[in-house]
Amino acid sequence: MRLDKYLKVSRIIKRRTVAKEACEGGRVSINGKVAKAGTEVKEGDIIEIQFAVKSLKARITSIAEHVRKEEAKGMYEILEGVEDTEE
Repeated sequence: MRLDKYLKVSRIIKRRTVAKEACEGGRVSINGKVAKAGTEVKEGDIIEIQFAVKSLKARITSIAEHVRKEEAKGMYEILEGVEDTEE
């Protein structure tokens, strides 16, 4: 699955356009390497995101095309930081 779509489906970032902009701005990395929006993600990858004043580091635990809001948190495990709270 593409990185920008994973960020949206997992609700780490609420909108795909915002996820894509974060990737284009070099604020997202996978396994320590800066990643583009189209980068493929897989289970076990470590995603790091730099938000304006905070950061998030999470491990991908599952990948699914569609999940309900309540189940989205099960797609990743937070290692450091906090997730985006924008609604």
